[in-house]
Amino acid sequence: MNMSNTMKAAYLPGNSTVVLKEVPIPEPGYGQVLLKTKASTICGSDIRAIYREHIGKGPEGYQNKIAGHEPAGQIVGGGLGLKRFKIGDRVAVYHISGCGVCMDCRRGYQISCTSEHRAAYGWQRDGGMAPFMLVDERDLIPLPDSLSYLDGAQVACGFGTVYEGLLRIGISGTDAVLVTGLGPVGLAALMLARAMGAEKLYAYDMNAYRCQLAVDKGLADHIIWPHEELLPKIAKLTDGYGVERAVDCSGNTKARQGAIRATSKWGKIVFIGEGGTVEFNPSPDIIHDQKSIYGSWVTSTWRMEELMGKIVRWGIHPDELITHKYSLEKTDKAYAMMNKGNCGKVAVVFEED
Repeated sequence: MNMSNTMKAAYLPGNSTVVLKEVPIPEPGYGQVLLKTKASTICGSDIRAIYREHIGKGPEGYQNKIAGHEPAGQIVGGGLGLKRFKIGDRVAVYHISGCGVCMDCRRGYQISCTSEHRAAYGWQRDGGMAPFMLVDERDLIPLPDSLSYLDGAQVACGFGTVYEGLLRIGISGTDAVLVTGLGPVGLAALMLARAMGAEKLYAYDMNAYRCQLAVDKGLADHIIWPHEELLPKIAKLTDGYGVERAVDCSGNTKARQGAIRATSKWGKIVFIGEGGTVEFNPSPDIIHDQKSIYGSWVTSTWRMEELMGKIVRWGIHPDELITHKYSLEKTDKAYAMMNKGNCGKVAVVFEED
């Protein structure tokens, strides 16, 4: 335990910089734990809506809090009223703390809570870019012993988001799957789709580094590179049939159009990538071919806990997608690396397993 009563913490002013401040170590209140942060990964939404400039409002409104909404760590203190977790437990954090009593919260989908009491870690309440953080017990997810803290840090917002999206469209051994956008979420989509039994995996991105990363990690059967045209390539690879399932993780108009048009009759497409726009022709693109498009936003607490167990059963490790690790003192370099995009997942590590 830190003998001092203060700690350094990272904040995002909104001008593509990081500021480290000395702040008090918090004390847990009723139903809260003090988490010793072991690892905290960086999400693309932090870059898009906070790091470059504060563009978000409502659920994405940054309120000058300690950054980081993808932490995992160990409980070192607790307030009164704890019902399940105890000091010493290894946990990951579901990054949205909802009101707890609306219909969405009672389903576990705190991400969809619209109450004024909703607060996201790293956005409207202090997050995980600090050695310690306060977490409400209801937002904790047990981290199995066989998973590292770096594994756990990625499950809520990265792998959990993908898992929810894949469940919407269904993945089986008869499905060829196309993933467009190979940032950390797209790479996670390939890893999980394989674990869920996809027959063939195709991947597309306009960033050659990320295409090469997918090759190096052995995540796809075929990569469509930036110099190649997506639709002719998919047609050739599938004998003109197309893929049964497509997952867009890019938020890019061209990639989203490609995901729709590369999908076969009766196929299903899920949009996970945030931002951007898309324009398509309803009759030829979806109606006449009986296609379905789904939207999916993050996941629920119960799905996240379910996924933790399945990751163990499937024998996969999300930490394999981490390409760069930094100390808290170099958090500025961590965010700058994530901002450039020539990387996989970027992590700030406080203490390795």
